[in-house]
Amino acid sequence: MDLDITNIEPTDLESPDDIALADRMKNGRKQILAELHKKIIGQDEIINQALLTLFVGGNSLIVGVPGLAKTLLVQTMAQVLDLKFARIQFTPDLMPSDITGTDIIQEDPKTGGRKMVFAPGPVFTNILLADEINRTPPKTQSALLEAMQEHRVTVQGRTYELEEPFYVFATQNPIELEGTYPLPEAQLDRFMFHIVIDHPPEDEELEVVRSTTITNLPDFQHAVSGADLIAFQMLVRKVPVSEVVLRYTLDLVRTSREKGTDAPEFVSKWVQYGASVRAAQYLILGGKARALTQGRYHVSFEDIRAIAFPVLRHRLLLNFHAESEGITSDQIVRELLDAVPVPASHM
Repeated sequence: MDLDITNIEPTDLESPDDIALADRMKNGRKQILAELHKKIIGQDEIINQALLTLFVGGNSLIVGVPGLAKTLLVQTMAQVLDLKFARIQFTPDLMPSDITGTDIIQEDPKTGGRKMVFAPGPVFTNILLADEINRTPPKTQSALLEAMQEHRVTVQGRTYELEEPFYVFATQNPIELEGTYPLPEAQLDRFMFHIVIDHPPEDEELEVVRSTTITNLPDFQHAVSGADLIAFQMLVRKVPVSEVVLRYTLDLVRTSREKGTDAPEFVSKWVQYGASVRAAQYLILGGKARALTQGRYHVSFEDIRAIAFPVLRHRLLLNFHAESEGITSDQIVRELLDAVPVPASHM
């Protein structure tokens, strides 16, 4: 759908340095894509959402059936960016300390005395893959909350800062529900995107089978560094957003929460709880990052609409009527995009 964005005046960034950094971000994205495709076949939209996560400084939940390269994608991103990578296989017996680390008794070889020393857990990395995060109880899942939001962990009353940049990518298998624990809404809300991976088209699947059954050891070029990502995250927050785009974004989010006679029929009928404030924040931040990667210094309506599904689908809590009728959150997002009009001009 082509949207009228003539009402949004192009705005330059504050300084020539910012413009140069924006060019580096745009070109860096292209280089990262090229490197990733040495190992990942297709999945362009999935990769684009993962890269927006990196540029904003968020975390993402990746959902798909086994064998669709969820783990491979995250691991390969870490290799391409030359960032430290850690993977945690979530299981029912996993403890919070297995994620954050714990104090251990260590003997001092010089004095012979013993003291408590903190042994960092796998969360002390740059990119953390929480594999099958819904296979562990909520107590252990919550061990990631502080790390995801504050980029630090607290153990035995002491706080430890995590190295920047820091990202959490979590995976879930949508078809295997036995022995799983649904993620609490508070934790789901901390994921910027809910990325859905589906089976690739036939020609891409053929290439996957061909390339993974031969010797394939790509030599990655590290076009973008961790320091670059931190600079990109700061730059994203400098991108201006017009009042009309801000209000359109807020209308999308607030409409999902409306109750009473003024609410759209599909919201009253199927939505128990609408999207949070974080939804609007991530729509704007994601829109800013998307604009920069396309060489623009302003956010359009299309930027917001393009990321509405991954931002909103896990923030809409549907009621019993929706579940009984087989209504999905993606259908609600589609209805929202149809129900909230795109402004044609400044009011």
